[in-house]
Amino acid sequence: NLIDTPGHVDFSAEVERSLWALDAAVLVICGVEGVQPQTEALFHALREQKIPTVLFFNKLDREGADADMALEGAKKLLSPDIAPLWDDQAALEAVCNQDDDLMERYLMGEDVSMAEVTDKLRALCRQGELYPALKGSALRDEGITAVLDAMVDCLPPPAGEADAALCGVVFAAQQDRMLGRGVWVRLYSGQLENRAALNLPAGVDPLTGEEKLVQRKITQIRSVAGQDAGALHAGEIGVVYGLGDIAIGHVLGDNALLPRRVEPGRLRTPLMTVQAIPESPDKMNDLRAALMTLSGEDPLLKATYTRSLNQLQLHVMGAIQLEILEEELQTRFGLGVRFTKPAVIYRETIAQPTEGFVAYTMPKPCWAIMRFRIEPAPRGSGVTFVSEVPVRELSLHYQHQVEQALPLALGQGRLGWQVTDVKITLTEGNSHQWHTHPLDFIVATPMGIQDGLRRGGNVLLEPILSIRFLLPADCVGRVMSDVALMRGEVTSTITQGERVILTALVPVESSMDYAATLAAVTGGRGGMSVALHGYRECPLELGATTPRRGVDPLDTSKYILAARSALEGGIFDY
Repeated sequence: NLIDTPGHVDFSAEVERSLWALDAAVLVICGVEGVQPQTEALFHALREQKIPTVLFFNKLDREGADADMALEGAKKLLSPDIAPLWDDQAALEAVCNQDDDLMERYLMGEDVSMAEVTDKLRALCRQGELYPALKGSALRDEGITAVLDAMVDCLPPPAGEADAALCGVVFAAQQDRMLGRGVWVRLYSGQLENRAALNLPAGVDPLTGEEKLVQRKITQIRSVAGQDAGALHAGEIGVVYGLGDIAIGHVLGDNALLPRRVEPGRLRTPLMTVQAIPESPDKMNDLRAALMTLSGEDPLLKATYTRSLNQLQLHVMGAIQLEILEEELQTRFGLGVRFTKPAVIYRETIAQPTEGFVAYTMPKPCWAIMRFRIEPAPRGSGVTFVSEVPVRELSLHYQHQVEQALPLALGQGRLGWQVTDVKITLTEGNSHQWHTHPLDFIVATPMGIQDGLRRGGNVLLEPILSIRFLLPADCVGRVMSDVALMRGEVTSTITQGERVILTALVPVESSMDYAATLAAVTGGRGGMSVALHGYRECPLELGATTPRRGVDPLDTSKYILAARSALEGGIFDY
C-alpha cells in the first residue's frame, strides 16, 4: 500500500500519524530547489524512528535541475549516508563507509563485486542506516521503474505476524454515507474479521475511577481500494467500520506488540482558534453537525459549540487547513461558511501557592467537603495530582472521582484558558454516610479548584514556536531583524555554502502570517519549518483572555443546578 502525505507544514501532524502505519518510505526531493525545510523535518522524523527510506530526486526535466548539486545539499542537510544508485563508485564508497571489512578490502585494492555491494546496501537500508538515492522526473515517467525496483530490493516487506495476538493502530478516519464512521487501521499482528466483537474504551467510571468498556461489532472491513475485504491480516492496512467514535491513535489489542518506534499517544496540539459562522443563521445546526463529523475524522480539528453564546469555535493548525475545510464543507455538506481571523490558543497557570476550599452541603441531598493545595510547577510539567487524605477519612473511590474531575475543573481558568503547570494536592476530604450523593465529588471538585485559582493570581502563558529558517546568505540580516520585532530570539545560525540555517524561538501570536512575509523577503528562495517549543509567560496586555463557556463554578447556585441537570442527562460540561 502507498500512503501519499501532504507536503505543507500545516499538515505535519498528518504525516507524523502516517508514520505509525509505515514499514518504509520514499522521500521526494526537488532536483531544482534542493532540500526544503519541511523536507528536513520529514527526514529527521523518519531517521529518528529508523524507518528505511529511499530518496528520489525529482523534476530533473526542469531548467536549472542538477542532481549532483541536490545530492550534495542532501548530504549536508539530511545525512552523509546517502548512496546514489546512478553512480556505482559513489554508491560503493557510501556502503564502505558503513562496513569496516568492506572498506579495508576496498582500500587494499581487492575486487569487490557489485552483487556483494548490493547485498550490503540492501541490508543497511533495511536497518535505516543507509539511504539509496535515485533521480528522474515523475512528470515524464523517467526513473520511475528504477524507484519501483529499489522499493522491492531495498525496502522491507510489511511487518506482521498473523498467528500472534491482535495488535493494530488507528491512524486516520473517514465518513461513509451508508456505513457511518470508518477508521484506518494498520494491523501489526493477528487479524480482524467482519462481525468480530471488540471491547473498546468508553470513558472512565466516575464512581470507581476505572476505565469503562463497551463492546463494538465490526460491520465491514474495506481494502485500501475500497472493496469489501471481509478481513484484515497482519501487515495490512484497511478501513474498519462499526467501531463508533474510537479515537485516532487508539491501539487495538496488545500495546506490547507494537513496533518500538510507534508512539500513537503523541499528537500535535492545534495552536489557533477561529469562529465558524454559517452563511445564514438558520444553518447553524447543520454547520455544527458537519463540523462535529469532520472533527471525528481529524484529531487536529476540534469543534466546540457554546450554547449560551451561540458560537462555533474551532481549534486549527493554520490557514491552509481552513481553506481545505471551507471547500470540504461546501462540497460534502453543501454549506457555506466564513471564518474569523485566527487567534492564538493561550494557556494559564497560577502566580503563587494557594489553597482552594469547597463545602458542597446544600441543597440536600449532597455532601462533599474538600481542601486543595495548589502550587505552581515547572514549565511543561502539566498537571500532577497527589492526595494526602487517608482512606479512613475519604474512601478511595471518592478520591478517584476528584482526580477524574480535574480535567473538567482545569479546562477553563480565571482567564478562560486551560490551566497547566500546577501541582494539586488534596489535603482534606470529608463525605457523609447518608447525605453524600454518588457523584457529589465530581460536582464539587471544580468549585474547590476554581476557588484556589481565584486566590492564587493568574499568569497567561503563550505558545512559542521553534522555527528553522533556510535562507540565502543575503537575507539573514533582514530575518534576524524580523525575529526581534516578533518578540523572538535567535538561538543558532549555521552557514552551509550559500545558505544559512537560522533557528529562532518566536511567539505564535506574532508569527502566524510570517511564511508569506518570508517568501516575499527572500524572493521565494527561503523556507521555514516549525515545531512547538513550549509555553512561556506573557503580559496580559500582549495576550488575550477568552469568554467562559457555560456556568462559572464560583457562581455556586447556578453552577450546582447546571451540573446536577447535566449529570442526570449523562453529560457534564459546565
